[in-house]
Amino acid sequence: MKFTCEKALLQSAISTVSRAVSPKSSIPALEGILLEANTDLRLTGYNLETGIRTTVPAEISESGTLVLGARLFGEIIRKLPDDTVVFQSQNYTVNIKCGMSEFNIMAIDPEEFPELPTVEYQNSLEIPQGLLRSMISQTLFAVSDNESRPIHTGSLFEVDDTGLTIVSVDGYRLALRHEPIVKKEGAQEFSFVVPGAALSEVEKICADTDEAADVIQGARHIMFKAGSTMLVSRRLEGEFLAYRQAIPRSNPIHVEGDKRALLSSIDRVSLIISDKLKSPLRCIFDEGILKLSTKTAIGDANDVCPISGSGGGLEIGFNNKYLMDALKAAPADRVRMELSTGVSPCVILPVEGEEHFLYMVLPVRLKAGE
Repeated sequence: MKFTCEKALLQSAISTVSRAVSPKSSIPALEGILLEANTDLRLTGYNLETGIRTTVPAEISESGTLVLGARLFGEIIRKLPDDTVVFQSQNYTVNIKCGMSEFNIMAIDPEEFPELPTVEYQNSLEIPQGLLRSMISQTLFAVSDNESRPIHTGSLFEVDDTGLTIVSVDGYRLALRHEPIVKKEGAQEFSFVVPGAALSEVEKICADTDEAADVIQGARHIMFKAGSTMLVSRRLEGEFLAYRQAIPRSNPIHVEGDKRALLSSIDRVSLIISDKLKSPLRCIFDEGILKLSTKTAIGDANDVCPISGSGGGLEIGFNNKYLMDALKAAPADRVRMELSTGVSPCVILPVEGEEHFLYMVLPVRLKAGE
């Protein structure tokens, strides 16, 4: 194998595929990156759960295939001078030259590298990369890390005539984003669940651009294509929460507030809460104001945030982090909070326009004197 390539392009490709490389594996090849030089230079990382493959512009003199340890290869390329990298291999000895620097390292037999799974086409959708990226980032935080319900360790993608809906849920909160997208002519409604770990990588490979990303659903796997990079992940199987029935929408109390003002107030009263000193965020929704307070062994904190509408003095407790996560993710300046009782969920929606996002946070029980 022999090729020349710009150092910056090679470094970027290595860092992209390295995210799918196993840090430790009983199969040494899985700790490496598969390099395939043919008509173009392809790099692949695969950890048996998620695979990432990308192509790099390179001048290929001799084709070939080999596997290199991801950590060492990545460090070598990263520390080379900014110049053209000349890469050649003879049997399993690899020679890397760049400027005045030269390395000789050993490669691994590519036969030991498992093949990426084939995605048998069932359905697909096309969505701008920037939009997919923001939809994932605004729902990913609510994915469960509880392995006893594996289906909820991923996000639900649901495609119907109204567009794409992404839903994450972890038992304490729910995050939903909806955007209209053009469905392919005659395409069926379909849905699938993608593991949260894979989605966090999809978010990174999508650029903040209007260029399309392709999402292809297979029988057991999902493929995401963005530019010259593609990611393959297994699908999660099981019964996802029937989220439409879980969201209460006939709440009698509706108040509106500025997202940044609400976040600032919650942030201030959260200063005395820590991992060791946990305390619920006590909220009292009054006429035109929201009173916030916390109390721990360190002391107590109080703040008042202006709101529109009246909560009729409703007192309710929340996990401060869960409420802040929902507000931070909400893509709007003003939000509406819908409430019912001190033990019912709070639903957060946009004040204006379409309901393209919805967050639901379950309350925590308040003890007297807390």
